This record gives sequence, structure tokens and C-alpha cells, in this order.
Amino acid sequence: MSTETPHTTLPPQLAGPREWLGLAVLALPTLLLAMDVTVLYLAVPQMSAALQPGGSELLWIADIYGFMIAGFLVTMGTLGDRIGRRRLLMIGAAAFGVASVLAAYSTSPQMLIAARALLGMAGATLMPSTLALISNMFRDPRQRGTAIGVWVTCFSAGVALGPVLGGLLLQAFWWGSVFLLGVPVMILLLVTAPVLLPEYRDNQAGRLDPTSVVLSLAAILPIIYGIKELAKDGLAMLPVAALTGGLVVGVLFVRRQSGLASPLLDVTLFRNRSFSAALVIQLLSIAAIGGVYLFITQYTQLVEGLSPLKAGLWLLPAAGALILASALTPALARKVPVAYVIGASLAISAVGYLILTQVDSVSGLPVLVTGFVIVYLGISPMLVLGTDLIVGAAPPEKAGSAAAMSETSTEFGVALGVAVLGTVGAAVYRDRMTGTIPGEVPARDAESARESLPDAMATADGLPSRLHDVLLDPARAAFTDGLNTTSGISALLVAALAIGAVWLLPRTRPDHATTEPSGAADTETTTGSTGATKAEAPEAAASTARFATAEGPAPVAADSPR
Repeated sequence: MSTETPHTTLPPQLAGPREWLGLAVLALPTLLLAMDVTVLYLAVPQMSAALQPGGSELLWIADIYGFMIAGFLVTMGTLGDRIGRRRLLMIGAAAFGVASVLAAYSTSPQMLIAARALLGMAGATLMPSTLALISNMFRDPRQRGTAIGVWVTCFSAGVALGPVLGGLLLQAFWWGSVFLLGVPVMILLLVTAPVLLPEYRDNQAGRLDPTSVVLSLAAILPIIYGIKELAKDGLAMLPVAALTGGLVVGVLFVRRQSGLASPLLDVTLFRNRSFSAALVIQLLSIAAIGGVYLFITQYTQLVEGLSPLKAGLWLLPAAGALILASALTPALARKVPVAYVIGASLAISAVGYLILTQVDSVSGLPVLVTGFVIVYLGISPMLVLGTDLIVGAAPPEKAGSAAAMSETSTEFGVALGVAVLGTVGAAVYRDRMTGTIPGEVPARDAESARESLPDAMATADGLPSRLHDVLLDPARAAFTDGLNTTSGISALLVAALAIGAVWLLPRTRPDHATTEPSGAADTETTTGSTGATKAEAPEAAASTARFATAEGPAPVAADSPR
């Protein structure tokens, strides 16, 4: 007589020393990508002087990196699920190192734009691979929360180190040296990844659908272009046509995904309210900080007259607040429901933006640093817990796709913030400059100074000394007004997101999730589940399911706005 053993509820397998060492390896690309964004902002003045890009070229140099990441993240996240997440991570690391060298030695604005585009494509392979591998390596909810907290903390450390290291390099070398920071980091990743990271792929996944890849790019890139151009120049036929065409292609993309057995993007994930809400909140929060950060970095150098190194040091307290909050968030979320933690933190961030509206052009640096510290203190819990909610909505075999969606919202948010808030601030600058330039300044020079603060500074350098400050004082005041205005818009946006977070996100704590029986989880994984069942399940069950045993092989992831 045979006895059948019933399913029992087993705790998720705890990660060991190898997994935690592997997490340190996965932190490398996260650290680098954060540094790569911040050092560009500091390098813009020197880069502009060396390459002399036009206004639209300056915007593309800043925007193209985030746009290409946003365009390719979905494809690369799904590709990692198919060919192996560690393999894709290493391919991306090698490509990123090569593109970094090309960017560093660019000899024209067009070459730098192309190099930044390649960096974006390579970066799109790195972020979803690191986050998806974390979801495989840390299956216990508490350990997962801690690991994601470390992951976000490393991003924060990159934000902190970027201005300081970038400032040191810009003090001693040419502007392109800041891009070479990525080369040793990528070499170290390539050496250590095969030893410390497991490989993971979905053996049941079908082939990558080329038509879906084309449709995704044909939807995302025209939408980005349309938003960017409409924000800069107002209504015009070409950007409206691009935006409309991108939306139409986006609808076709979603319809195609709904009919595929192995879709590029599992659209059923959007049925999960926590997934969708966290995605939107993350995108818009990042858009707010991305646009304002553009003005803050320029304010420190162009208004306050600080060197790149000193500017980086003044921004260090804000990055420290981001690191501290990232480290404390997982423990706080075990005591307070996620919705309340994110809602309260976004409200704190809104207060920081309000403080930034009070910065002036004469002695505003202490106010700016105070406001920026509070903004970063409030934004960090949203990054940690929002990422956990997004990736936790997917089963293990779809973790790469979910991670790609999380990173898409982040990168698209930065680019959107730079494009929209940057052009709003530039419009304020031009409006304030109208009628404020003394008549003794030649008309041609006055017209150039109205375009942007860097143009005003370049123009002032060519004027007699008695007219230098006569032109620059109103230009600095106009730029500061642009910072104040964009900060006010961000405050309103983030306050609305705080209310939405409390209303839409789960009022549960991560350690209250119920662990799914291992047998049931194994069945779902080995049959190559699309994630539809989990996406429709309650949020706690969906999050927990990700940590059940998964199939797979044994271990052998700026310029001045115009």
C-alpha cells in the first residue's frame, strides 16, 4: 500500500554566501550606469566648448542614451529569459566597454550621439539582467527585499560617486575621460560573473518574435520624439504625426502580444493593479527628478560658478540621503504597509521640491542643497519598493521581462523629464530675458543671450567688461526662475503621486505573504507559464510565487535646455 505525501508549505530557500557575493558583482553595472548619467551632466560645459554642438545636438547627446535604453529594454529583458541572463549580461558588459571608449574619443557631436546610442543599447542588456538574476538568487521575501535595497543603494552610490569622480577627472583631463570610468568596471564584471553568478533561462520559451521587436521600437521611439519636439517647439505637423504613429503602432504591438504563445511582453502583467500602479508612479517620479536634476547641476556651475569637482561635492549630501534611505527602506517596509511607506516618502519629496522653488540666483546654494537632500530622501523608498512590486508580479521565468518594464519606466522617465521639464524651464528663461537686457548690449548679442544661459555666458565673454555683469545678472536670474518653475511643477506632480500610491498600492507588508507549496510552483514553472494566472492573483501570492523553486540549469544581474 503506497502512501501519498501531501503538499506542505515550505519556506523559500535561503541564499548563501555565494549569492551575496554574486550580488556584489551585480552591483557593478548598476553603479556604473548611475555614474554614467551624472558625469555627463557635469561634462556638458567642457564638451560643449570642445565639440560646439548645436541646440538640437545638445539635447540629443543628453537624450539619446535614455531613449535607446527605453527602446531596447523590453527586447533585451525577454532575450535574457531565452538565451540566459548571465550570458546577456556579459555580452552587454563587453559592448558597453567598447562604446565607452568611442564616446570618450568622439571628435564631433554626431560621433558622440552615435556612441551614446550604442551605450544605450548595451545598457539595455545590463539592467534587466541584474534585476532578474537577483529575483532568481534571492527567493526568500525578506532576503529579496534586502537584496533589492542593496541594488538601489548601489545605484545611489553611483549617483554620489559620479559627480565626485567625474569632477576629479574633469579637473585633470579632457571631458571624454568621464566615459572611461566604465571600462575597468566592465572588465571586472566580465572576470567575476562566470565564477559567482548562476545562469538562468526559460527552457520552455519560444523563439524571439522579430516582428514584435520592430513594432516595439517603432512605437517607443516616435512617441519619445513626438513628446520631445512638442515640448520644445509647440504644435507642429511632424511631431504630432510621429506621436500619433507611435501610439497606433503601440496598439498593434499590444494586440500582437495578446495573440502570441511566447510574447515579447507579457501584457497580462498589467492586470495586476500593483504592477501597473507601481510602474506609472515610478515613471512619473523619475521624470520629476530627471528634469530638475538637469537644472540643479547647471545651477551649481553656471550660476554659482563652481568647478565640476566642487559642484559634485555640494551634491554629495543628497546622494548620501539617497543611500541612507535605500538601506533603511526594507526594514521599514516590514513594519509599515508598502502603500503608506511610498505615499509618505513621496510627500516628503514634494516638500523638497517646494524648497527648491525658493532658490535665488545670488545666495541660493544652501537652500538648493537642503531641498535636494529632502527630494532624494523621499524618492528612495519608491525606488526600492516600487521595483520590488514590479518584479514581484511576475513568475520566475518572466522575471527578465518584468525587470525590463521596471527599467523602461525609469529610463523613459529620465528622458521624458529632461525633454519636458527642460523645455519648460528653457521657455521660462527666454520669457524672463525678454525686455530685461539693457539696450546698450548689441541686438545680435542680446538675441544670442536669450537662447540659453551658456549662450549668455559665451556672449558676455566677448563684451566689454562694463557690460559683462549687466548681461549675466539677468541671465542667471532668468535661469534660476526656470529652476523654480520646474521644481514647482514637480512638487505638484509628486504630491499627486503620493495620494495615488496610498490609494492604489497594497496595504500589506512583504513578510505577510503566504508561501506557495513547492510542488504547485514547480508545475507552473516547468510548463513555461506565461504568468497570466499569477498576474490575476492577489499581489501577495504573486510576489511570493516568484521565489518558488524554478527550473533551469544548476549554477555553473546635460546640457542647457533650449
